[in-house]
Amino acid sequence: MANQNVSSPKRNKYALACSLLASMTSVLLGYDTGVMSGAVIYIKEDLKISDVQIEILVGTINIYSLVGAAIAGRTSDWIGRRYTIILASLIFFVGAILMGFATNYWFLMFGRFVAGIGVGYALMIAPVYTAEVAPASCRGFFTSFPEVFINGGVLLGYISNYAFSKLPTKLGWRFMLGIGVIPSVLLGIGVLAMPESPRWLVMQGRLGDAKRVLDRTSDTLEESKTRLADIKEAAGIPQDCQDDIVSVTRESSHGSGVWRELFLHPTPTVLHILIAAIGIHFFQQASGIDAVVLYSPRIYEKAGITKPSYRLLATIAVGCMKTFFTLVATFLVDKIGRRILLLSSCGGMILSLLALATGLTIIDHSDHTLKWAIVVCVCATYSTVAFFSIGMGPLAWVYSSEIFPLRLRAQGCSIGVAVNRAVSGGILMTFISLYKAISIGGAFFLYAGVASVAWIFFYTLLPETKGRTLEEMEPLFGTFFKWRSTMKELKKNRVEGDDMLLLS
Repeated sequence: MANQNVSSPKRNKYALACSLLASMTSVLLGYDTGVMSGAVIYIKEDLKISDVQIEILVGTINIYSLVGAAIAGRTSDWIGRRYTIILASLIFFVGAILMGFATNYWFLMFGRFVAGIGVGYALMIAPVYTAEVAPASCRGFFTSFPEVFINGGVLLGYISNYAFSKLPTKLGWRFMLGIGVIPSVLLGIGVLAMPESPRWLVMQGRLGDAKRVLDRTSDTLEESKTRLADIKEAAGIPQDCQDDIVSVTRESSHGSGVWRELFLHPTPTVLHILIAAIGIHFFQQASGIDAVVLYSPRIYEKAGITKPSYRLLATIAVGCMKTFFTLVATFLVDKIGRRILLLSSCGGMILSLLALATGLTIIDHSDHTLKWAIVVCVCATYSTVAFFSIGMGPLAWVYSSEIFPLRLRAQGCSIGVAVNRAVSGGILMTFISLYKAISIGGAFFLYAGVASVAWIFFYTLLPETKGRTLEEMEPLFGTFFKWRSTMKELKKNRVEGDDMLLLS
């Protein structure tokens, strides 16, 4: 027992290192989101493009990432989670080079198409790999990392904007976009040191390799054995099979038949899981967070901050706020649970968006500068980002990556990512047109209304998943609005089972 206690921290550190490396792929999306918020100021001036073209340029990377997300699930079932991460870094590397050397609008759009595919891959694979490697005791903490790195990437993008804003216009925005090759190269090299996901290894029949990874990433050797037994059961491999390599069917090893089970003939359990995953990703973006983050310089301009350098500095503060509160969320998610964080986060966002909408509306209807209203708008922007980052931001990735059963996880998560990117793209491609049609204050009143519907959805349909292994998730789902009764029944059965063990 003493040896196990001594080695336990090392295994936790190993799982932590693997999760950190995998999650760093999310830096790619964050950097692109952050850097474009400032780069578009100079792109518009240099390439002489319209607001509609700006909307398309900014938003379409999320539409392009649908392509990457849609094929990433099948790709990761085919070549493995680790090599899919390397592929994501390689694709984004090519996209960043193309954007940095773009000579006109359409060349730039092609570079964003390539980068978008890499982003789609990265967003889907990071939470899946992390959830499959992490022990249940700290899975929420580990699977929050992708959102931490998205926010870190946003902050790096903002800093890049400010750093290169002093260069000539033709060079500045190209450096801002092209410098994205650096994180993709570092990621591609770092991932080579990671092991493959133990659950993917079991799906390939490589039980010996899976056992070695689980021994290093579990809290104890006993937990490693339990995790392996649960994964074997989920993969349909007999428990008495102790061979290092076993034969598995092509369907289970390469993810065939998954779309049929998800969409054509879903069981009530799978349907409930699918609705929960799609819903949490839809509302994460439909509440307008990307409009706040990416168009924050424009929001500050509307609020009355006219000097570009001041707007960029205020935007850096948004990135700092986002990163800090996401870090706070990673330490809370396994302690107080997913639901409390999610509901508190969404409630805070509703109030913050209402405050922002009210402040912007007052400024819009005033014929002179109102300093107090400017302060309200800036503070409301920061609080919107803070509340999002402490719950809705990281938990969309945490929750969707842990609720799907093993056979459906990769492609199920890719659906969530596809919805996430589609809605984000829709928000970014319509925001300028929307606020010109109904005023900028009206746009944020609309987002506050969507966040209110999101709160009701989270409260009624999403059960708590804290502390459960990935293989224990399925019984929580399938009863939809009656999931609380299901949880009580499961808890009662668990207590009775423990009593029976004590008596025997």
